[in-house]
Amino acid sequence: MRGLTAPLVRCALVLALIVAPVACGEPEKAKVTVMVPWSGTEFKAFYAVVKAFEKDHGIDVEPQVTRALTQQLDAAVAADAEPDLAVLPSVGAIAKYREEGALRRLDVDTDAFVQPFRGLGMHGADVYAVPVKADVKSLIWYDAAVTPRPPTDLTALRSRADRWCLGLESGPTSGWPGADWIADILLAERGVGPYTAWASGDAPWRGGAVEKAWTAWGDLVAGAREDAATFNFRDAAEEMTTRGCALSHGALSAMAFAPARVRDGGYTYVPSSRETLEVSADFVGKFTGNRSADEFIAYLAGARAQQAWVDEPGFALSADSRVTTYADATQGRIAGMLRSPRYTLCFSAADAMDPDVSAAFYRAVLDYANGKPLTPLLEALDKVQKELGYTRGASPPPPGPLCRPLNQP
Repeated sequence: MRGLTAPLVRCALVLALIVAPVACGEPEKAKVTVMVPWSGTEFKAFYAVVKAFEKDHGIDVEPQVTRALTQQLDAAVAADAEPDLAVLPSVGAIAKYREEGALRRLDVDTDAFVQPFRGLGMHGADVYAVPVKADVKSLIWYDAAVTPRPPTDLTALRSRADRWCLGLESGPTSGWPGADWIADILLAERGVGPYTAWASGDAPWRGGAVEKAWTAWGDLVAGAREDAATFNFRDAAEEMTTRGCALSHGALSAMAFAPARVRDGGYTYVPSSRETLEVSADFVGKFTGNRSADEFIAYLAGARAQQAWVDEPGFALSADSRVTTYADATQGRIAGMLRSPRYTLCFSAADAMDPDVSAAFYRAVLDYANGKPLTPLLEALDKVQKELGYTRGASPPPPGPLCRPLNQP
């Protein structure tokens, strides 16, 4: 018996080599990598959409989560190690990666998305990015049980003595809550022309309407600026619960409100303008030739995935005109603003700028909150624009119109 062992072992090995391809003959599942900046409730909502896609399509989606998305994506592109898909950190990044040849054209229909979101993901007739999640930033939040309704006018609001909830810390993008606020003030008080000129790099930072918006913001939050640069923006919103402050500014998804307090109308809002709203979106773009990635991004752009996303916790909004049903009434009213011809929608100025300009903008907001003089900060921002090749009247245009005209759906 012992003498037969070696031949038997050899036969077993041969058989194993012959049979193995049959037993393991099923092809490995296709995989899609996607770089995202979301965490907590935002990520859970996205992942629910991912799991539904994986179940129906037999494709694995591998999220790569990072808080430093701009730096990580830049490094990946430079090293030819791009993810298949990525959330693009700004509209300026869409233009940058497209011009570099890193961002690929998409064969996907985005006609159902309202303006300005649809056009900002395009170059001419070609689609390069899909606005998978939207926000309205021009909202002033308060607790209706204890705080009188604020005026829908930022100028009138400065005459009130309410304490603002102000937190500017947000990891690598700290400063953005103040940048949004400054842009909102400029849009509400000066209108679309000065706003788009500034966001497009055709207006100076120092002097004129832009400097006045900075000053107005500084005056408005003067009582809340101490330690704001190191205070997390979501923790700041939570202060409304402890009665530490009365008013908060920004998108619903950025507020750390208990969902029940929003659903019962305890926490509610007024728009900061009767005609113009600052909006934003998370766009997804494609960096490789992975065909499974085409399948996933087409799914994300569809009404089914868009509806599923807003149905999840996290108060996401959709810019897809086919998505009109929201379980939460407050969330639904805000989403209705995106489709309403009553408002001119203007995309977030910082998100429309070159990524290097917006990063400098955020740093300047932190310095200003910490008490540094405004004039040298604005002079430095003008210098950054100049070094990037911006010249007034000849700066690179954004991918599409930043604002949707009034009465246009």
